[in-house]
Amino acid sequence: MGENDLIVTKTNAKGWITYTNRFGAEIAEYRPEELVGQPHSIIRSAAMPRCIFKLLWDRIGSGREIFAYVVNRTKNDNHYWVLAHVTPSFDEEGQIAGFHSNRRKPHQSALDAVKPLYAALLEEEQRHDNRKQGLAASTAMLDKVLEKKGVDYDEFVLSL
Repeated sequence: MGENDLIVTKTNAKGWITYTNRFGAEIAEYRPEELVGQPHSIIRSAAMPRCIFKLLWDRIGSGREIFAYVVNRTKNDNHYWVLAHVTPSFDEEGQIAGFHSNRRKPHQSALDAVKPLYAALLEEEQRHDNRKQGLAASTAMLDKVLEKKGVDYDEFVLSL
């Protein structure tokens, strides 16, 4: 992914892909028509902590935008990191109709900070037999890390 490359996707309110730009499909090793109509989770990497996705979905589901570092999976089980900006799209009545995401190549210095954090969060999630308990534990861990830094997730992401 180059510095000026941009991945764009749009989904419906349930997260099913309604549009992807050609570059986004190519980096995910799909053709655009293979992605449209699929859940966005088709590119979800097992290396991505569930607590970050919960934070993302809680935020956009409440009508707010979020910037987040995300590792995605390709059709051939490769992966790629992005800095995602996800925003809700609204219908005429002000209800969430879907979501729009623009993703760029993250700076290496940001990944140097994010990768160990995400690995620790993922390890915490996997330490628990119960997925719900794992999610709660990793969320608590993320909250502690951010509290120690004196920032919320947005400030953390934008400071990198």
